Amino acid sequence: MLVRGLIRPREYKAADITPSVTMVLAAYNEAASIAPKLENVLSLDYPSERMNVVVASDGSNDGTDEIVRRYEGPRVRLLSLDRCGKAAALNAAAGAAGGEILVFSDANSMYPPDALRELVRPFADPLVGGVAGDQRYLANGGTDAIAAGEQRYWDLDRMLKAAESRAGNVISATGAIYAVRRSLFKSLPDGVTDDFFTSTGVVAQGYRLVFAPGAIAFEPVASTGEIEFGRKVRVMTRGLRGVLLRRALLDPRRHGFYAVQLLTHKLLRRTMVVPLAVAAITSPLLWRRRRFYRVATVAQATLYGLGGVGIVFSRRPLGRRKAFMLPAFFCFVNAAATRAIWNLVLGRRIDRWEPQRQDAGRTDREGGRAEAAAPRSRVG
Repeated sequence: MLVRGLIRPREYKAADITPSVTMVLAAYNEAASIAPKLENVLSLDYPSERMNVVVASDGSNDGTDEIVRRYEGPRVRLLSLDRCGKAAALNAAAGAAGGEILVFSDANSMYPPDALRELVRPFADPLVGGVAGDQRYLANGGTDAIAAGEQRYWDLDRMLKAAESRAGNVISATGAIYAVRRSLFKSLPDGVTDDFFTSTGVVAQGYRLVFAPGAIAFEPVASTGEIEFGRKVRVMTRGLRGVLLRRALLDPRRHGFYAVQLLTHKLLRRTMVVPLAVAAITSPLLWRRRRFYRVATVAQATLYGLGGVGIVFSRRPLGRRKAFMLPAFFCFVNAAATRAIWNLVLGRRIDRWEPQRQDAGRTDREGGRAEAAAPRSRVG
């Protein structure tokens, strides 16, 4: 992807435009973070008459609705819904939106002042139907090895998104910050990752989905991997189901190289635990056959051994060393993928859940609070 982005770039027009924007937020029991979020959004450097917010409260019972009502007015609207799940809440919010551009965000994602301006610049090109922003984690020296490993993963993901965008399309957007033309938004089904399904819908309709590196959203990184495991299982289960529903995008005759990107990044990467398990079992059995199998066995044992040390000592300085941190995250993610694949095989859908909380964490990008409240300070 890095090479393709360099040798086969596809330019698009970008300009300082200010289309009407509606930010849609689906919130479930977000009393701890919804006020800082609204303060952050309303303070952004964007014409106030061109931007508003619709908050769809998904049956919140912790005072979220009362907090949002304090902000209600020309720029903030509350939809107080019965508990229905994030997909239905987002559908309701999008239906109530009036802006040309729909911006999607998490309740604890904080934007610098110019984030919206940067996010809408590519919409100056009529062929651009969606724009993915850049999610970044706030530095936190107390994170464990799993969380620190995920920070490094997002550095890689950022490079890939830039290369994909130069070559044509990014695969999908992250829920912290992305936007689509309201005319291209289609109702979300239950049981899928909403950011994946909405953003890939742009490509399915023949428009480009590009990356805006200047449109940044900050989120706190998870402090531990305990609840993070359940979050990843949910994200991967819903993500794999989303790929199945978007399987038409895997046809290279219709979607060209994007089909290859989607296959490798969203399908093969999430199911690579299967060939990895086969290799781990068969390599030792073939030890005496060739040197290749001995090298493979030692390499795998080393990787998984380092990962095990990183997980066991994840909350100590030893576990946060790079030699242990990255293997730990690799093992952690593939363990979650195993569970997600099993859910898919058994036909288990995850349409909604009760959020779990701890003292420090971040929003589940599937909706609701997976762990804890966002910091109250505004970014920028």
